[in-house]
Amino acid sequence: MSPPSATSFTADLVPQAPEDALFGLMRAYRADENPNKVDLGIGAYRDDNAKPWVLPVVKKADEVLRNDPELNHEYAPIAGLPAFTGKAAELILGGADSPAVKEKRVTSVQTISGTGAVHLGALFLSRFYPGTKKVYLSNPTWANHNQIFGNVGVPVAQYPYFSAESRGLDFEGMKSAILEAPERSVILLHACAHNPTGVDPTFEQWKELAAIIRQKSHFPFFDCAYQGFATGDLSKDNAAVRYFVEQGFELMVAQSFAKNFGLYGERAGCFHFVTGPAPDAESTISRIASQLAILQRSEISNPPLYGARIAATVMNDPALFAEWEDNLRTMSGRIISMRQALRGQLEKLGTPGSWNHITDQIGMFSYTGLTEAQVLKIRSDAHIYMTKNGRISMAGLNTKNVDYVAKAIDKVVRELQ
Repeated sequence: MSPPSATSFTADLVPQAPEDALFGLMRAYRADENPNKVDLGIGAYRDDNAKPWVLPVVKKADEVLRNDPELNHEYAPIAGLPAFTGKAAELILGGADSPAVKEKRVTSVQTISGTGAVHLGALFLSRFYPGTKKVYLSNPTWANHNQIFGNVGVPVAQYPYFSAESRGLDFEGMKSAILEAPERSVILLHACAHNPTGVDPTFEQWKELAAIIRQKSHFPFFDCAYQGFATGDLSKDNAAVRYFVEQGFELMVAQSFAKNFGLYGERAGCFHFVTGPAPDAESTISRIASQLAILQRSEISNPPLYGARIAATVMNDPALFAEWEDNLRTMSGRIISMRQALRGQLEKLGTPGSWNHITDQIGMFSYTGLTEAQVLKIRSDAHIYMTKNGRISMAGLNTKNVDYVAKAIDKVVRELQ
């Protein structure tokens, strides 16, 4: 009689998974002892000293919470804190006067940041969507999109997005793919500050996309991780979502407060479902809300409190809200200045190629156009860390390292053209 196996989960059944590429890059950066190393990989804001920045308004909100004698640590409701979810909906949908809000056609669920919101939406679609259960993602997109939809059994396809030639938007390719997709497909759209390219459609292009999506009866799913962080203007950054809502689309939105509040580890996010205008819209949204609550209950039961309380405290206080807007302008303004500095230095050095895309793109990330070979060489030679596709986090640049980075890019472009 042979001895029992030590495990049922043998290597052929449970193979070793590859390390997450971004977190592997973070690990390599931290292990690098070179004093000149630069982290351009992680998508988190850093100040001009390359340090994490706790927003001043967040510190004030924290004081308000600490001094609240009624504060306790009981469970949040399954759908989250109403003071948070209600204001989050207004923020992304266009205020209290949004048609969806006024007509009570929206339901909101607090989630584990934007990742949890995308997952909840994907799970809902996998259970209930009667159309073509396939989601179309931009090429490229945030890498986690593919895993999230794959894990709930929703197949993914791609639509062209980034033009390697212009280093801008492949708008014609994008339109053609969405037009050719089977009717009633799910189209995932980045609301602003596209990750990883930093390339956004213009407002007129958003209108064209809305017309095509309506023509094909597609279902829009917006992912919004950077409202207010992209331009420094909350109302500019939700323009696409606001337009689709005003046009009467039924849609979903995944919303993160990690970047615009600097609450990365607190995982404050929100998922919104907006149904179209109809006499039975309130009944429809009530049914949808009931099913979302069941999905939430079975996965996390109740969302975490702290980050949502911070955001709610700020969004419900006019003075704090105004200060938050000022903090957003500080962050977005520093990133814009770093874009200008990097482009200016590359052009001053006469680096081969054109570099206007550095300032044409928007938000935290820039798709530099560097090849994988160039990325690996700049990492080994200059200890500058970026993802293999040449995406850099502009927040990792500062007045102390931008010249160093520009010279390293210039060197590697000349050596490996």
